[in-house]
Amino acid sequence: MKRVLPFAFWQSVTGSLDHGESPIEAARRELFEETALADEGELIDTGKVRTFTIDPRWLDRYPEGITENREYEWRYRLDARAKVSTDPNEHSDCRWLPIEEAIEKVWSWTNREALQGLRRELR
Repeated sequence: MKRVLPFAFWQSVTGSLDHGESPIEAARRELFEETALADEGELIDTGKVRTFTIDPRWLDRYPEGITENREYEWRYRLDARAKVSTDPNEHSDCRWLPIEEAIEKVWSWTNREALQGLRRELR
């Protein structure tokens, strides 16, 4: 999906945990909010967790003094492409891409690393 703010870039489904929310609850909620997908496929916990420094353009979303974030990697397995609906205030475009093209297109190193891991598993 092509993000609108704080600048235009490509990303996978991402999001943050709401207060009291578990990673699986957040994954389901974010998947639905960003794509309108819910029960069409299988949500899979890869067990991978990454900690990264928060990009300064997003620091205002976090309490003062928070500079690192923890990311949980999930995958959503579909048997076939499904219709995706995005919020135009958040994303200006979305596409199904071959994995090599997706790896090249995403801005975030964590998105790229997750896609590279998926590529290895698919071989």
